Amino acid sequence: MKFSKKTIAIILSSSLSTLVAASESAELTEVKQQLTKIEQQLSDDKAKQDSAIKIGGAVRFQYSYNDYSENSKDRGGELQFDTFRINVNGEVSGLKVSAEYRFYQYMDVVHHADVAYDFNDNWEGKFGITQVPFGNLQYNSNSFFYSTGFYAGLEEDYDLGIVFKGEYEHHDVHLAFFKNDELGGVEGFASDKTARYSYDVIGVRNDYDPADFSNWDAVEDGEAMGENNTLAARYAYKFGNSEIGASVQLGDLEGKNAAGITDSVGDRTAVAVHAKTKINNFNIVFQYSNYEYDLDNGSEAVAVGAWAFTDTLPSEASLYNLNIAYNKSVSLGPITNLTFYNDYNLTTNKSGNFKEDTVMNVTGVAISAGSVYTWVDFIVAKNQPFIGGSLAGDSDQWNKRINILVGYYF
Repeated sequence: MKFSKKTIAIILSSSLSTLVAASESAELTEVKQQLTKIEQQLSDDKAKQDSAIKIGGAVRFQYSYNDYSENSKDRGGELQFDTFRINVNGEVSGLKVSAEYRFYQYMDVVHHADVAYDFNDNWEGKFGITQVPFGNLQYNSNSFFYSTGFYAGLEEDYDLGIVFKGEYEHHDVHLAFFKNDELGGVEGFASDKTARYSYDVIGVRNDYDPADFSNWDAVEDGEAMGENNTLAARYAYKFGNSEIGASVQLGDLEGKNAAGITDSVGDRTAVAVHAKTKINNFNIVFQYSNYEYDLDNGSEAVAVGAWAFTDTLPSEASLYNLNIAYNKSVSLGPITNLTFYNDYNLTTNKSGNFKEDTVMNVTGVAISAGSVYTWVDFIVAKNQPFIGGSLAGDSDQWNKRINILVGYYF
């Protein structure tokens, strides 16, 4: 059979078109397969990134000069290593995890260690050694020395329990239950109840006399005490750059006698009203707090522990603080921000035969320079822990301290 030239041309053209189409189809399939692999790899990488645990931390050094210590004055103050800490944060399988461990010269402690889960857009649950929702959060202070409430266990306090947090447009709600403090309460296995970051009650002070008493004595056998079954609630109403709210805590106190028998020895309550606002570059913070340890034996003092140190609190007191800060962006070499502040604290209406209040005023500046953060504080105080006194002190002597803390955060 003979074909005309025209017919042969049509057949060849059709065949070439089929071959080209087949080749393009094969290439397209290969491209699609490669794209699928790339998309899967990106998805896997994103999943790994979303579930990654991030490691951070800080190294800090501290200089202090105290006018109430002759040794400090003779040496011109002290420069010491302060802290090395490791932070772990991340998300795994929809659970948010966070922990921090701190190393000091004199102790190693867990700052916090918790696991959180978002039930929906408004509610989160958090379990572990986590912050007690009370007063202005996260801090009720600007300075490195916190407020006086920190030394009474009412600021930056971490205990072992569960917290439910609800956030809405204008409303911030916390409901919490804490079984005991972070060291297991009076039945905890910790050999040193003072080796902790945040303050908690560790004993009862019997036969308390503020005129003849060593506030820093260790807890004697038969006088151990700890927090137990604490309920906490906090509500804040937010509007604009402001917030007002109220907080309450109530719980049992367990004691252990010399025979090792544990039983309830009283209860405790704490309440606060708090407010904060931002006006241009100014931040203003106010809080009133009251706490009470109602002990069955009528003691008017309790022992608290933290920072490898034992101190004493009146069993009841009222605390006021008013803080003012001013933030200013600057360009001074590596320095990008300065925060000037003044934190005023008054503790009054102490149980017992006190004539003198506890007062602390901190004037300072916080300096930001990249990953380096510095507090420069000048503290004037009387009957203030770590400023030559104690909340259970009754001295009329004013003490002064210059404190500079430099930290590198990574």
